[in-house]
Amino acid sequence: MKKPFLHALAAALYIVAIVLIAERVGNALKNQPDTIVIPMTMLSLFVLSAAIMGYIFLSEPLQLLIEGKKKEAIAFFSKTVGFFACFVLIYTIILFLV
Repeated sequence: MKKPFLHALAAALYIVAIVLIAERVGNALKNQPDTIVIPMTMLSLFVLSAAIMGYIFLSEPLQLLIEGKKKEAIAFFSKTVGFFACFVLIYTIILFLV
């Protein structure tokens, strides 16, 4: 994944997948009693998501930085965040249209 757009797209698709899975699991467990497993699972998912998003957003910029390409690293990270912000804007627009 060398292109910032693809990194941002991967992050956006990961979020969509997690939301769809969480909604489906939530509906399936609607009538189940609350247990300690639910918060443990959610916290574990949060930590896993932080690691995955960290990899998606930082792997390529860190590699460029290690190679001594500071300007390229900053540009790559900035473009990735910018593209991701566009996806957030799209999600927000959809939220208000639905």
